[in-house]
Amino acid sequence: MAAPEKAFLELEGGERIPCLYNPAELRLTRSNSWDATPRPGRPTPRLRFGGARPGVLEVSLFFDTTATGRSVAEHTGRVVEAMDIDPTLPGSDERAGDVRPPLVTFHWGEVHSFRSVIADLALAYTYFSPTGTPLRATLDLVLQQFEPEHAFGPQNPTSGTPQPHRVHRVQSGETLDRIAARYYGDATRWRPLAAANAVTDPLRLVPGTLLAVPGIEDL
Repeated sequence: MAAPEKAFLELEGGERIPCLYNPAELRLTRSNSWDATPRPGRPTPRLRFGGARPGVLEVSLFFDTTATGRSVAEHTGRVVEAMDIDPTLPGSDERAGDVRPPLVTFHWGEVHSFRSVIADLALAYTYFSPTGTPLRATLDLVLQQFEPEHAFGPQNPTSGTPQPHRVHRVQSGETLDRIAARYYGDATRWRPLAAANAVTDPLRLVPGTLLAVPGIEDL
């Protein structure tokens, strides 16, 4: 039986923050704005679509390092720091005050959220060693949608590529031709994979990378 997939947060730029335990629940909310102007002596006014509001993904993460005795803050601190301004991000201009924290995407197997900002974070340390080292924590995140994308749909975990029918996680030693043979039954069809994922060297793939796999009808 295959090992269970581990959830992780992907920061803008490619850094990954692994979740020690997979969440028990994901809560997605979306809302639209509808405008109505009441007029005296008129019946119920007709609604007019006023636009969509950003989607919101709520996720509660659990962290426990009692087995190792190391501070759980080594893991939770990386998430907290993702709310800090990063002046190295593309388009940043510190002189003009145009800086922001990195975007965040939640991944869990074939589940990929929209690119988001961390709108709210609540961290609670719930268990400590006798010396005061935090060993257990819960971290509640509210991720707010940054740009138009589907959440939990057949979307691409990489930006700017076609919508795939599936996603493949690169294993150690895999090459694009082997992946093409697996999904298309033809190792020579590795070029569409390279194009969909902006891969420059099909023989050197980074293990753990998520690749978009276009449907065979799109080749």
